[in-house]
Amino acid sequence: MVRLGPADAGELLTLQRAAYVTEAQLHDDVRLPPLVQTLEQLRAELAGPAAAWGLRRGPRLVAAVRLRDLGHGGVDLGRLMVAPDLQGQGLGSRLLVRSEALVPAGTRRIHLFTGERSEANLRLYRRHGYVETHRTPAGGHDLVHLVKALAVED
Repeated sequence: MVRLGPADAGELLTLQRAAYVTEAQLHDDVRLPPLVQTLEQLRAELAGPAAAWGLRRGPRLVAAVRLRDLGHGGVDLGRLMVAPDLQGQGLGSRLLVRSEALVPAGTRRIHLFTGERSEANLRLYRRHGYVETHRTPAGGHDLVHLVKALAVED
């Protein structure tokens, strides 16, 4: 797994848009935030508080995720994505497990959300110990918020 920075923004944005087309179709919403984020916004995000990580096959970025420390023992895991032609091959699981190992010491909870119609995502997260906490409306669908409690060594 490699750390991604502002110099990777163009490649990451390409992966992001390709990966989120399916989500847009599932939720009948072509204005999902990952699809309308600009290159400049992504560069600023990568230079700021979010840490982005990716998996490569050769030179190609095939999967990525972002982690943001929320403070008070919480981390937000967002934009976990896999190139559409490689989905279903375990890259999402691999990225999720590796991401969990990268959270800051003392992290007690990992928070994330996905769309209610993203059954494959929901199965992935539940299989890895994430539990639903609540839902929030997002246009014509709900976002499903999940959390995973981590064991913290004292």
